[in-house]
Amino acid sequence: MSDWGLKDLTAWDDRICAIAKNHGLDWYPITYETCDYFEMLGNMSYHGMPTHYGHWSYGKSFEVQRQQYQAGMTGLPYELIINSNPCISYLMKENPLHLQILIMAHCVGHSDFFKNNRSFAFTRADTVVPRMRNAKKRIQSYIEDPSIGIQAVEAVIDSAHALSYQVPRFPCEIEDLLEKRKAWMDFHKENLDSGKMSEDQYNKLPQEPEYDILGFIGQHARKMKDWERDIIEIIRDEAYYFMPQIRTKTMNEGWACFWHYKILHELDLPQEYHIPFLKSHNQVVRPHVGSMNPYHLGFYLFNKIEERHGIEECFLARDVHHDESFIRQYLTQEDCEELNLFSFNDNPDTIEITEVADEEGWKHVKNILLGQIGGNSIPRIYVDDVDEDVLILHHEHDGARDLEISHATKVIQHTMELWKNEVKLITIVDDAPYEI
Repeated sequence: MSDWGLKDLTAWDDRICAIAKNHGLDWYPITYETCDYFEMLGNMSYHGMPTHYGHWSYGKSFEVQRQQYQAGMTGLPYELIINSNPCISYLMKENPLHLQILIMAHCVGHSDFFKNNRSFAFTRADTVVPRMRNAKKRIQSYIEDPSIGIQAVEAVIDSAHALSYQVPRFPCEIEDLLEKRKAWMDFHKENLDSGKMSEDQYNKLPQEPEYDILGFIGQHARKMKDWERDIIEIIRDEAYYFMPQIRTKTMNEGWACFWHYKILHELDLPQEYHIPFLKSHNQVVRPHVGSMNPYHLGFYLFNKIEERHGIEECFLARDVHHDESFIRQYLTQEDCEELNLFSFNDNPDTIEITEVADEEGWKHVKNILLGQIGGNSIPRIYVDDVDEDVLILHHEHDGARDLEISHATKVIQHTMELWKNEVKLITIVDDAPYEI
């Protein structure tokens, strides 16, 4: 039995919003929906979207999470919020009131971040839900079309999902992208006319490295049908929507924790809520052994920024940074030492610590961290050339991490299904060129 009703949530939300407004936060309105744990699992599987196209992978995700939760192997998130205007947040009915209060304060921080961080400027928060609803209808129409059917549709979605995050790391307005491409083509046309560029150079596809692999395939695959191009564009649009969340995970969670902690200290909570609140907060921001907890690092750094530079600097960081620039700018040697950061090699037989955050090693440890956050664990791959309809991709090797060949081979197979011709990927394996 819950110790709260909707009137309680409304009253506490009003108090939270009053404090947040007084501190200068500016967020999208938030619509809260209550759900049981079963519904929460479903929302998690569908990325929190109230309307989302169906696919077997979401059902698989639901079943895995359900079994893990029921076996006590994992818990459920305290909250789930999507970047839309208004934001939609899900509250589990089983949560006690003190936790719901923390979650609502946390969500205000998230919503403020969505609205003000420049990485989210082009996610079109006002149209998220209608876009997802329209995408679902379009995909369903292809499934119900006797000339297409569910198997063909799922095959395209399977392949597009394999490439879903091979899009630009810094999404922009489609209009801006088209304008830049037109400017490039005009520039090359001038070079062609002046003799500075040959006909073959002018006709090269693409003219420069193209990191929007999904967009390139959707535009240039000659044998692709219109409905296939539409599905690719749907998944590409969704990737553009989620990429800023990947790029700002540490900042976003840190900002939300930073503000729920401040707000709850000003709420004049009942005495019996103090210890449960601190327990819930500490569970969220505790360090993880052998890995980096983004809640912990983000919360720590925003507190350090306020301590060293004042709250105005915190708001500036919220506005202009993503995870990589944020950590590069604000993580100091003192912080690395205080956080007890180290790097290690996880070998099959033993774990070897390679560097510790001391006077000599902290920069190396910081660089290792930078390579793992903000989507930097996603390989950077670009379209280099199209040679007689063969799509040639290049992997930007970082000098340390090789591709997992078995995984890369499967992705190339999916890419061939979309391109409908041969695809090659050039990479580095064990410091030597390797072609897949």
